[in-house]
Amino acid sequence: MSNPYKNVHPYMVECAAEAARVAGGVTTARLAEPGPTHCPDWDLRTLVNHWVLYTSHGLEHRALREQLSEELTGRDFTADPGWARAYAEQLDRAVAAWDDPAVWEGEVDLGMAKMSAADIASMIVKEMAVHGWDVATATGQEFRISDGAARFVLDVVDTHADLYRQYDGFADPVPVSDDAPVFERALAHSGRNPHLARTAMDQ
Repeated sequence: MSNPYKNVHPYMVECAAEAARVAGGVTTARLAEPGPTHCPDWDLRTLVNHWVLYTSHGLEHRALREQLSEELTGRDFTADPGWARAYAEQLDRAVAAWDDPAVWEGEVDLGMAKMSAADIASMIVKEMAVHGWDVATATGQEFRISDGAARFVLDVVDTHADLYRQYDGFADPVPVSDDAPVFERALAHSGRNPHLARTAMDQ
């Protein structure tokens, strides 16, 4: 990642646009349905709130080197009927905050630890995609990204898999063929069963 701004920011733009599109397809009825998603112990509302918080507000705050407020971390974003539009607008602000090569330099203070800005940005782009897939699959949609973005997500998943599993962020890898589509391999390596997306689309 010799030039993270050049190499990562385009995928941030792409994944943010797809996340916004998927959010727009989440109905109020779906949000009200009980039951788990592909994230253990999380219903759809909990999953969406996590997704919105960290991939839009969190993304902007990391660029600005600011901590998330208690008001934001405790907010139910889905209580606002216009939450999907607000999420899309916040994603635009967050992506714009990273549209400066200087922002990608140095470290970001996470409160309990510090991490390079490039690594943080890359991990949040991965969150946009894998949680975007979680939301899409739970709502009968598809999460569609280019092969380039999928390869990037796969690389981030494999680079940080041990860290995520240490904090129960990933389940054990799901077996998948070596010639499976790249995004399916990224999902499988993060502990998700990519075949569930097809099942959900058939419902």
